[in-house]
Amino acid sequence: MNADETLREIATEINACRQCILCQSRKLAVPGVGPAEAQVMLIGEGPGFHENEQGQPFVGQAGKFLNELLAHGGFKRETVFITNVVKCRPPGNRDPQPEELAACQAYLDRQIAAINPLVIVTLGRFSMARYFKDAKISGIHGRASWIGERFIIPMYHPAAALHQPALKQTLIHDFSQLSTLVDKARQTAGSRSAASEPEAEDDATQLSFF
Repeated sequence: MNADETLREIATEINACRQCILCQSRKLAVPGVGPAEAQVMLIGEGPGFHENEQGQPFVGQAGKFLNELLAHGGFKRETVFITNVVKCRPPGNRDPQPEELAACQAYLDRQIAAINPLVIVTLGRFSMARYFKDAKISGIHGRASWIGERFIIPMYHPAAALHQPALKQTLIHDFSQLSTLVDKARQTAGSRSAASEPEAEDDATQLSFF
């Protein structure tokens, strides 16, 4: 089974999922969208009103801003894979609960494995916590860390700038570095692959490009 087929299979399972209470209030599940060969994967928090109506991630005002941010980074939306840590809308856009995050974790794990992106951009604190459990986003946003096989770049959620306009320029600045970071990730992946000394590598290496 190739990556496209795997992603379709995962999406079918998500659309039929009843592992947590979010299935009771959803209109449409939102598995994610983007090419299976994407080098950049964006992981948000959860679907909102418009996403629940359309079954697509980031289609509301935050989605429009995300498209602008991607353009600042030199990317088009259709070249990246976009998903969330929970695949159904929490009622009233509340925070996802631990049992809801746990119910979706295997789906996200499988999506990452199928796509095998070079860079993962976490959007907001819930997706950030997957990789940086005790960190505050205000302290590490925009900074890339090599974790496992890829760069992880925590960033503010685009919706945060809709509620706190002062964060808009912060997000624009962070996303404007994305193309450079992807290039660095390619170089790092190549050099680590050629090194053939995995015992000398740290699990997480933070890089400073700013």
